[in-house]
Amino acid sequence: MQQDGATEAEGQAQFRRRVFYIPGYDPIHPRRYRELYRKEGGDQAKISGYRIDQKPKTVKGPYGWHVTGQIGGAVTEADIEVLVWADIVKTSMERGIAGTYLQLVRTAWAYIGSGALFRLMRLRKGPMIAALYPIVFLLAQLALSLLCGWGLGLLVGLIHPALGWLAGLALVWAMLRAFKRWDNKVFAYYLMHDYAYSAQFKGANPPELEARMAQFRAAIRASLTEGFDEVLVVGHSSGAHLAVSILSDLLREGLPAGAAELSFLSLGQVVPMVSFLPKAGRLRGDLAYLSAQDSVAWVDVTAPGDGCAFALCDPVSVTGVAPEGKRWPLVVSAAFTQSLSPERWAELRWRFFRLHFQYLCAFDRPKDYDYFQITAGPLSLRRRYAGRVASKSRIETPLSGYRSLQ
Repeated sequence: MQQDGATEAEGQAQFRRRVFYIPGYDPIHPRRYRELYRKEGGDQAKISGYRIDQKPKTVKGPYGWHVTGQIGGAVTEADIEVLVWADIVKTSMERGIAGTYLQLVRTAWAYIGSGALFRLMRLRKGPMIAALYPIVFLLAQLALSLLCGWGLGLLVGLIHPALGWLAGLALVWAMLRAFKRWDNKVFAYYLMHDYAYSAQFKGANPPELEARMAQFRAAIRASLTEGFDEVLVVGHSSGAHLAVSILSDLLREGLPAGAAELSFLSLGQVVPMVSFLPKAGRLRGDLAYLSAQDSVAWVDVTAPGDGCAFALCDPVSVTGVAPEGKRWPLVVSAAFTQSLSPERWAELRWRFFRLHFQYLCAFDRPKDYDYFQITAGPLSLRRRYAGRVASKSRIETPLSGYRSLQ
């Protein structure tokens, strides 16, 4: 694999790239991604000996930035845009305490009743622990609140039984409200909303999300004829399975004449959490379709150190929809334990949410994955990973109980 493109890229005309970043289930303003790119890109450039300059965006789009990369003797111009669906995420999180506990019951049943939970457990323990965490944590909060409310009710009930009931119920509600206010430290409500959003239609996309995906597809299509050498779609976490469907729809429509090279990088994907559900036929069909075509190079990067992702699980194969002639994705490990120094790994090891974003960050002992060379370097994704073999420890065992493609 070419790591910096020095030999091939020297003397080439300036390489122009358009990058569309699709975030996961994240309610935070996209400026977070701009600042993350600025900081981490600067750090990686110092470590790896190249230069990245970031400026305000120069193309149309709701939110993005412009990057000039000087890597391996070549200059690359990249326009990066965040495809925003944070407003949909925020709306889906606007549930009260009772509504969240109702979500808990429905989501648990969606995975347990369908058998998906038990099949997912056979893939990776990390993401299943992450999925069970909000259920266990919310139930523990409820149990503690009820226990304290019962105790207070007994004490006050010695004086006046009716007041005892009222005092007990008031304490239960007050404690549950306090737990919800403190959720920015434990993320139990946030994760519950995340899993509930995917499970609410048993794997089918909600209508508002399908509408937004159509807008994303139109933006990507328009960029293909704007003079760029490569249009790169990056899907992170839940954004990976959105990108699979967006790109599949785009290819089915037919690419415009003279289209730029189109590439897809999936990072920290959680595709099986959706594709294993009964009504995820649309996603399963898109996985099968995208894996067999050759118009879009698809590289899937995960790491066993990321407990929130289905690390090294080929999303097509484990879903059981790999067609004859399957070409993609190329499954690659970011190998956190090797690409981060022992000191840095010790610092990050138990920061699970931070590690889930490490794919977008600097590595102090980089190997063959470098987000900033991929997005601001002189080689397209296909050329960069040409000749790269898939990770030997990838998982391809088909485990989904649902294989319908529509």
